[in-house]
Amino acid sequence: MDAFVYGTLTEPARVGDLLDSFVFVGPATLRGLHLVEGRYPTLAPGGETAGRLLRTDEVSALDGYERVDDGLYVRVTVPLDAPDGYPPEAAVYVGEPDRLDANTTWPGAGSFRDRVTDYLAANDVAVRLGDRLTGG
Repeated sequence: MDAFVYGTLTEPARVGDLLDSFVFVGPATLRGLHLVEGRYPTLAPGGETAGRLLRTDEVSALDGYERVDDGLYVRVTVPLDAPDGYPPEAAVYVGEPDRLDANTTWPGAGSFRDRVTDYLAANDVAVRLGDRLTGG
């Protein structure tokens, strides 16, 4: 799985403590969501976020770290704009702002997961591999 990471999981030492096998594919930009600081970083509608594309098969370890089963973060997929040979989508972890003391809200009704997935379905949100500023 390729995952767009934007917070603590951009740090190689942190990822090395968590995963047995991984590679940072390269810098990436998430279009359509911006970084919001809270107890832990999360994302909010609009803007862009710089990060990295992380490749690993250890999805359950990432889900555990992000406390997906507890609802702290949700894992969603968005289109991946990358050269041929890459997967068509990348996973993105989005944290529940109320639980993270992050000053943002997600539009819509329903559960947090529902509001995130509804927003993604209605808006142009995607990960682009490479540094947006240098094109690399």
